[in-house]
Amino acid sequence: MILFSLSIFLSAFLLFQIQPMIGKLILPWFGGTPAVWSTAMLFFQVLLTGGYAYAYWLVTRPKQGWVHVALLGMTIAVLTTLGLVWPSPITPPADIYPAASKFPVLEVFLILTASVGLPYFVLAANGPLMQAWYSRIFPERSYARLYALSNVGSLLGLLVYPVLIEPASTLLWQGWGWSGGFVFFAVVAGILSYRARNEGGILQVSTTEKPTSALRMLWILLSGTASLFLLSVTNQVSQEVAVIPFLWILPLAIYLLSFILAFSDSRWYERRLYALLFSLTSIAMLWVLANAESLNVLIQIAVYNLLLFLGCMICHGELYRLRPQAGHLTSFYLMVSLGGAAGGIFVNLAAPFIFTGYWEFYLSWLITMVFLVVLLLPRISSNLKLQTRVMGFSFLVGVLLLSLGLNRFENALFVERNFYGVIRVREWDQKAISMIHGMTVHGVQYLDDRTRPTTYYVEDSGIGLLLLNHPRRGHNLRVGVLGLGVGTLATYGENGDRYRFYEINPAVVQLAEGMGGYFSFLSDSKAEIVTVMGDARISLELELNSGQPQNFDVLVLDTFSSDSVPVHLVTKEAFTLYLEHLASDGVIAAHISNRHLDLRPILWGVAQQYGLTMVQINRPASAGGNGFPSEWVLLARDPALLDIPAIKSHATDFEFYTADIVPWTDDYSNLFQILK
Repeated sequence: MILFSLSIFLSAFLLFQIQPMIGKLILPWFGGTPAVWSTAMLFFQVLLTGGYAYAYWLVTRPKQGWVHVALLGMTIAVLTTLGLVWPSPITPPADIYPAASKFPVLEVFLILTASVGLPYFVLAANGPLMQAWYSRIFPERSYARLYALSNVGSLLGLLVYPVLIEPASTLLWQGWGWSGGFVFFAVVAGILSYRARNEGGILQVSTTEKPTSALRMLWILLSGTASLFLLSVTNQVSQEVAVIPFLWILPLAIYLLSFILAFSDSRWYERRLYALLFSLTSIAMLWVLANAESLNVLIQIAVYNLLLFLGCMICHGELYRLRPQAGHLTSFYLMVSLGGAAGGIFVNLAAPFIFTGYWEFYLSWLITMVFLVVLLLPRISSNLKLQTRVMGFSFLVGVLLLSLGLNRFENALFVERNFYGVIRVREWDQKAISMIHGMTVHGVQYLDDRTRPTTYYVEDSGIGLLLLNHPRRGHNLRVGVLGLGVGTLATYGENGDRYRFYEINPAVVQLAEGMGGYFSFLSDSKAEIVTVMGDARISLELELNSGQPQNFDVLVLDTFSSDSVPVHLVTKEAFTLYLEHLASDGVIAAHISNRHLDLRPILWGVAQQYGLTMVQINRPASAGGNGFPSEWVLLARDPALLDIPAIKSHATDFEFYTADIVPWTDDYSNLFQILK
């Protein structure tokens, strides 16, 4: 019993350790967008289904223990080989950075497959396989508690990573530590597999009643609805409510908690009580949606996640009620994992093409509400075939209504949803046009004066003061900008200047270049404009490697203001790259306006490392006009560049500033250090 429990706990713990770890590694390669997390989650759901399918197949094979021992040995061999050629057995080197792509789901899948695919597959198969073997050895005992133990391990693995492991170690050591943990798990699983080395198929499969096709489909629909709820709430909250670091962890933790409670004991789930709570929370949700612009963000997050918990408890509680006898355990887990993967496929691959917003949240709510109504009707509450049909029909109707309804009633001139989020173009009081990405305004252009700089880039902002007073202004100024927005900075361009913008989101590029006629900062500029598609750091590295240093007089880092920081753009290695592209008398201007993170200690550490002078220019809300409050940090090799009167009069120096934060590297960063 102890070995079974240890094996199941370890596999679950390692499964949910690897997700944030490898996600952190690849997140910068795809622009730091939250969609990377949901795509990675889809990959892991699909691989989980593969692992469950393997367990389903294996328990009916002769000498199944030997087969599994061979798989464990092959996985150890692969990890050993990769450990000899990679920094660690599961962390691929930086030279496999992918090329820019409009919809890089396939690239994410390929990298994850190469780095963690096989060990994750083995870990995924372990839970149902060990529970099946346990049920055969101890037929009088319930396997449900082992399933709950598995989810406890998953939850601990998820929560321990950002709190304990990430702050204390680099990605390199995390990779080696995780690989060592996998070897220990493989030893435990190998011992249990050896005990089952000569076993044939599980006899209980043929002696117990086979689940009907309606029951199997209901398993899929219930788990699929819970998965849809999880991913849709994650998208809704992290993109449309608040882009807060680590916020994606909360919905996943709630999802796992519902599994733990539902499968540990039936007393945690009472159908009528949860139906009442779900209905009351749904009313609260309508109130949140009606008052979203004025309501406190924490209240919105709480209501969304409470609704998620109740919805998942309903789905998982009904799954627990419908669980089969031990002989069909692997079949049950396979159907549950298929449902989870189906929910992930819909959110990541289908929804972006049929919905203009994150409407899948409303879809998951609708399916759950309809299912509750069916469950509470006495005459059909036990009719599994009818429940299956109603859930399937409500999904199809919901997709049709949402795609034709909410898509048409978007209050916007233009809407596009892609891998990087939802871009909306809206009119402001018939005076200006704005571009909004999620909750962040990325640019505003006035209709009566289309060359006037706005928002964070007005004349008295840090970047405005720098561009207007740079010694090379009017003398072929070379400006690089990481982050395009609507191209507002191009309005400062003079004849002979060259502005080079780096942007990863193709929809942003198309709008800034004039699609739809909404924005014209780029076309109206006197400067030569060049737009480079793809991740900014990767593009800069390719340019340097091909012998094309840009020799920028001003390099603008404008990728940190959306409350989600692409960490790879603020590491020591990144600044080494920036300085190689910077002229000897150049200035780096970093836009650090951020509601949740204080980037000053990170930039100060970099300035100390490279001997740069650093000042900060804040534009307060009281400044008014057509500008937004903003915080800019300017860094230069030559202090005289920041001693210009127009800049010095607005600047705060860092003469007495200190910070005990170690500068971030590509191998180590910790967002907890800079939370406000």
